[in-house]
Amino acid sequence: MKIHHLAKAPSILNNYLNQLRDQEIQKDSMRFRRNLERIGEILSYELSKHLHFQEEDIVTPLGVKHAQNLQDKIVICSVLRAGLPLHQGILNYFDWVENAFISAYRYHTSDTEFEIIVEYLASPDLDKKVLILADPMLASGHSLVATFEALTKVGLPKEIHLVTAIASQEGVDYIAKHFPPETRLWVGDIDPELNDYAYIVPGLGDAGDLAFGEKLQK
Repeated sequence: MKIHHLAKAPSILNNYLNQLRDQEIQKDSMRFRRNLERIGEILSYELSKHLHFQEEDIVTPLGVKHAQNLQDKIVICSVLRAGLPLHQGILNYFDWVENAFISAYRYHTSDTEFEIIVEYLASPDLDKKVLILADPMLASGHSLVATFEALTKVGLPKEIHLVTAIASQEGVDYIAKHFPPETRLWVGDIDPELNDYAYIVPGLGDAGDLAFGEKLQK
């Protein structure tokens, strides 16, 4: 798997990541969602450089411009519910593409043990398309693997791009073992560890709760 770790280079992306993490700034849920959206836009721009373009003649009022246009058929899929702001940021840049949505949540069997439950999937055919799979937090990696396994039931994409704001090193290592080797991971920043509850440390907390409010635990 090819890993694109964008926070390693100074850019405005780091400002948005820092605001996501800051325990005072993140209390503003609208700003939290907007920062996730901005991060989705930045990651999309970088991702676009690795897609496929074709040459076309564009007719202007004053002549013809020989230019390049994106030729890939793309599907953006986000993991509900935390993935929605990130999805919107990606969609801002790829506004003509198809969309998919999938639910995945932790079903806790104890305080520290859980399994991933996938209950809902709405997706177009993925065969021979570019799949952009978005989830703002890549913790253990089990959710992304479970969602990808569910998505294979509606087709096999020709390329896979994973988009996430913050990941753990353990999660990155896990998905590298379970996704096709040509998969690309686009990640804002990578943190060193998970705690006993499989939350990223230092991370930022629960992205879904910060974006949309606290939920009842199953």
